Amino acid sequence: MSDFISEIENIKNEYESILNELSNPDIISDLERFEELSKKKKSLEKILDKYNELEEIEKQIEENKIILISGEEPEILSLAEIEITQLKEKEESLKKELENLLKKEKEGLDFSSIIVEIRAGTGGEEACLFAADLYRMYSKFANSQGWKQKVLDSHPSELNGFKEIIFELSGDDVYEKMKNEAGVHRIQRIPETEKSGRVHTSTATVAILPKPKSTDIKIKPDDIKIDYFRSSGPGGQNVNKRETAVRITHIPTGIVVSSQTERNQLKNKENALSILAARLLEKKQEEEFSKIADKRKTQIGKAKRAEKIRTYNFPQNRITDHRIKKNFHNIEDIMEGNLEPIIESLKDYSD
Repeated sequence: MSDFISEIENIKNEYESILNELSNPDIISDLERFEELSKKKKSLEKILDKYNELEEIEKQIEENKIILISGEEPEILSLAEIEITQLKEKEESLKKELENLLKKEKEGLDFSSIIVEIRAGTGGEEACLFAADLYRMYSKFANSQGWKQKVLDSHPSELNGFKEIIFELSGDDVYEKMKNEAGVHRIQRIPETEKSGRVHTSTATVAILPKPKSTDIKIKPDDIKIDYFRSSGPGGQNVNKRETAVRITHIPTGIVVSSQTERNQLKNKENALSILAARLLEKKQEEEFSKIADKRKTQIGKAKRAEKIRTYNFPQNRITDHRIKKNFHNIEDIMEGNLEPIIESLKDYSD
């Protein structure tokens, strides 16, 4: 507990400062600052609530230890020992959760917004249709959570699938609930285009990127090259007579991003810059993790994207998450956005 005390004291002071600033009636005239402070207040409250819960558990442990040396009846002593064991397990779990929350706070990321990238993998048009199914599943789940959604870029296929779709999700616990969706998803089913009834296997990759705050990643104007072109639909045909689509090349890293979902050139540019910032942050995190030789790379980047995490087997009405070696049935219901059972099972999962 002592490990956390100095950090918690700093957070308490910061929290009081935020409350004072929010109590100023003039703050409402600066909407951007008000929203920034409100988000910060909420994230600090999560840490303080978790710390208070940990304090209460430690208090209960000490009370039970007093019972053990009080000379009570054997039955009472036995109950105290059992409760201490259970409370210590809870204590370790809370410490881990608190460490994660403090780590995120130090990193300064805004974990209330993420960018999700879904790309069709092996399997041709069926893989594109699977990418569209995953997008639909996550969209319906996001709606059930009350999260905001915004498509940043998409490349449709001939049969209304997606070669690639990139979108933003914003809301409470969005990163916590979505972080374990990153990786390779595999589907086994009979495609609509299959005439002989054979089961095909296709894949799609999902990347989950925390959206950087404007202060996290600075993109210099001299470091980017911006090209404008006409939006295209399935088959590559131009669907917009004006050059509203935007492609941005980050010269130092060679990262190329684009956006063509909006009819407005400026909005497409904003979307493309959001994607670029998230990719640059991902690259920065990968480089930082690679410096730590004695720790595995977790949560971030290409290692996780290359890992087969889940199989959707339609003939057997079964979804298997390979990381926790657990099966889930009622596949149609899950594909309609009922992801809670899977997400809850992955809550304590760590690479």
